[in-house]
Order: sequence, then C-alpha cells, then structure tokens
Amino acid sequence: MMKPTALALIISQVLIWPQAMAQDTSSDVDTLKRQLAELMEEVEYLSERVDRPETHAATDRVAITGDFRTKVHSLHYQDVSWGPGMTVQTPDGQRMAMSMFGPGVKPMPKDIDNDLFYTTRLRLNIKAKVWDNVNFTGRLTMFKNWGDSTEVNVFDSWNSFTQDGTSSGHPNGDTLRVERAYFDWKNIGGSHAYLSIGRRPSSYGYPTNLRENELRGGTPSGHLVNFNFDGVTLGYKLGEITGIDGQVLRFCYGQGYESEWGNGEMFGNIETDDTHLGGFNIDLLDDGSNVLQMTLFAAMDVADGFKGTMAMPQELIDIMMPGMQVPSNVNFVTRYQPSTNIGDIYLGGLTFVREEDNGLKWFTSLGWTRTDPNGNVGMFGGMNSDPLYAMNPDGTVDMSPIGSTDNEAHDAWSIYTGIQLPIADNQKLGLEYNYGSKYWTPFTQAQDDPIGSKLATRGHAFEAYYIYEVNPRMFIKVAGLYYDFDYSGSGSPVGAPQNIDEVIDGQAFSMMPVVDTAWDANASITLKF
Repeated sequence: MMKPTALALIISQVLIWPQAMAQDTSSDVDTLKRQLAELMEEVEYLSERVDRPETHAATDRVAITGDFRTKVHSLHYQDVSWGPGMTVQTPDGQRMAMSMFGPGVKPMPKDIDNDLFYTTRLRLNIKAKVWDNVNFTGRLTMFKNWGDSTEVNVFDSWNSFTQDGTSSGHPNGDTLRVERAYFDWKNIGGSHAYLSIGRRPSSYGYPTNLRENELRGGTPSGHLVNFNFDGVTLGYKLGEITGIDGQVLRFCYGQGYESEWGNGEMFGNIETDDTHLGGFNIDLLDDGSNVLQMTLFAAMDVADGFKGTMAMPQELIDIMMPGMQVPSNVNFVTRYQPSTNIGDIYLGGLTFVREEDNGLKWFTSLGWTRTDPNGNVGMFGGMNSDPLYAMNPDGTVDMSPIGSTDNEAHDAWSIYTGIQLPIADNQKLGLEYNYGSKYWTPFTQAQDDPIGSKLATRGHAFEAYYIYEVNPRMFIKVAGLYYDFDYSGSGSPVGAPQNIDEVIDGQAFSMMPVVDTAWDANASITLKF
C-alpha cells in the first residue's frame, strides 16, 4: 500500500491539475499529463520498495527452512542366525546353556538380501527471534520407507523398535514428528551464561556431521550420542574469560523414560523408576579450523527398554505363548514398556576435528562406556546380561528368572576416525572407520543407518562415500558401509553380548537374530531450501 506522504502528494497534484488546465494551452495540458504519469510511476516504485521490508518484518518473524532427501539402499546380510536359548542353574549350583530348539540343534545360517530399499526424509527447521536474547528453534521430521506408513516394524532386532529417542532416525511413516523444540535464553543478566529447555538438539554432532555433508547439528559428540531426549542445558561461554576461541561449558540434564504416568499406575503395579540423564559437554576449542570436544555423560536407572510400539513376530509368539494359533502373516501390534530398571550407564569421550587450509578435514574420536548392572532382569535380560533360570530336581525349568547371569560392571571402548578429501571444487571423498569392543554401549540408536547405527557396532565398521555438489543447495552422495560384527546386541544395553561365531555354531544363544557381516550400498540426493 502507498505511504501517506506519497498519497498526499498525488492528491495535491490532482487538485491543482484542473486549475492548470483552465489556464494553460493544450500543449501544457499534455505536459502535465505526462509529468503526472511519471510521478505516479515513481510513487508506485518507492511505495513498493518501502513495503517490502515492512512486509518481511511482519510476516517473517518465523523463518522456515528445510531439507529433502531421497535415498536408495541395497542391503545385504551374511550368516544371519537365530538360536534362542536360556542359561539354567542346576540344583547343585552349576550353570548350563540350553537351546530352545532342543539339545544338539544348531541354527541354520542364511544370507538375506534386500536389493532395493527406498526412503524419503523431509525436515522442516523453524526459527524465531522472541526477543533480543531469546530464540526458539524447532525441527519437524518425516522419515519413511517407500510403500509403508504403518509406523510399526516387526520386532526382529532392537533397531526395529520405535521409541521416543529414535523416532527421527527410524522410518516411521508419513507423519511429521517433533524432533527438536527448544528455546535459548542467552547472556542472562548481562553474563556469559545461557539457558535452553525443550526437546534437545542431540543428534548429528561432531564428527558425524561430515558424512551428512552439513554443519554441526547437535551439542554432544556424535560418537557417543545420537538420541532424542527432553531436557535442560545450562551453558557458560568460558572463552570470554579464558580467551580460548569457542570454549563453552554445558551442563545437560534430561529424562529418558517416564515410569509412572501413562503406564497404568492406577493399578498399583508399577515397579520401575524414571530414567534420568545428565552430564557435561565441553567445547575445549573451536577456532574455525580445530575443534576439541569432551563429553561426560550418565544415564541413571536405565530400564530394560523404552515405551514404544512393535509388531510381535510369530517366532516369539511361539516361545512366549505356545499353542496360540496365529497366521504367519498376522502380527500383534503392541505397546511395549519396561518391566524393571537394570542399572546405570556412564559414557565419556574426546573428539578432535581439524580442517586444513586446502579444505581437507580429518578427525579422531575415542569413546568409553561403563555398564553397571543392579542385578535385575526383564523379559530379554538385564544390563549386558541374560536371565538366569532354575532347574528343578525333576529336570523341569521354572520360567521365572531367579537373577541375571552377570552382575559385574563392564568397561568398553571405541575408536572412530576418518578423513574427507576435497577432490574438486564441488566434490568430496570420505573414508571412515570405527570399532567397538564387546560391551560397547553408546546412545547412537537414532542414527539413520538401516542396518543399525554403525557407531554402535560391537566389532568393525567401514564406510566410504563420494559427494558431488550440484549447486550450493543440492548434492548427490554415493556410499558404501561394511559391518563385521564380533558380538551380538549392538545398540542395546539389554542382554549378554554373545560371540557371533559361537551363536552360529550353536555354542551360545540369543533371543534376537544375529548377523555376522553386512553391507549397505546406497545413493541419495539432498535438497536444501
């Protein structure tokens, strides 16, 4: 719309025009008409220039950006074996492993190929400036595989279990989910402190953002944490005092599981406690070329699972509800919730990322976890331990566990290293490797690798990728991942890690199928808008 001053100018000219026409010749009238037309054109131009920033200020208080990714995988699993069993304590105190298939029966390993597996991911970023030192940030995510919006998978691994912490990295239908929603209150009281509350930015942190071809996406080290949670961060910009670039101290607290509300507590049978998360994320250095980050983290009163939904597979129905006649293509969709708290998990790590002057980037990261069980066990086991059952004198087995097979605390470690080479102005080549020991138990289950979070691997994982940037807002990525699992249970603190070779040979047992090796060849195209 026109400004009042411009409108007044036009009106004044219009009022003068008839008087001028009465006094001037026809040529003068033509001149006045031309001048008036030029004036009107200039006024419209000026009005448009003034309106544009006003409209922007009024309508763009909330900025929405996003990215869209289509990806195709070719997934291949070698020597997939399922050998369920139990550990039994005999009347004389001896322990023995028993196969649920019967004595002497070994699994029959097989290869599984999914030649084409397509996914689509849409992420909408929301930012709003609430006040000079208060901002709001959110992200809505839709992540689905083609031809499936059921939001529930058959429970054949812990990776298939949809839960609050993993919903953004797990294909779960065409629903938009709130991956992030939090506010930042900066420079509180004129200090260097800030407060942030909400659904945290706890995924795609250093150095995992490099393989995603994006800037740092989360606060904690991606080597240790890629997991959604709700909580609070209290931070302080230490660099303003120490003079070290980018030095920030953050204390984080969150809740990973609500044990009572919504779980039928009115019946009075709730036996679990809330799971609380807390720790420190410290950026020791971030000067634009070098990043040095330390993460110290603890999860207290971890439960034997999280609230979520799954489709019960026929194989588990046969074990848990023998005699129930269910068609093989029909699954019960059920809401699962933990039955007990199984202990505490501690995590720590140090990550270093460097970018050279020529654009080459490399990193190395060391991770440590400690699982400290309390002796409790649920349906699938305790903290890195299996249920222990008692054998009666007549040889029968009481199906109520009498304890766990292992109540000892276990330390584990992991290394994650990689390099990204610029091979042209718009092309990059990346190589990454990570290894996790027997009891390695990070919180990276929201990483969207379909075979499972590569950084949770108890064994070796290799990745090579090539990125071609079509333009600054569009890139193509071709990659290959190879997994060589040493132990079962990657990505889960529940159940004892079993040697994969021993499960295949029938010497050890696992309630979930195990995979010896696997590889994922994939290609994707990503747009940013």
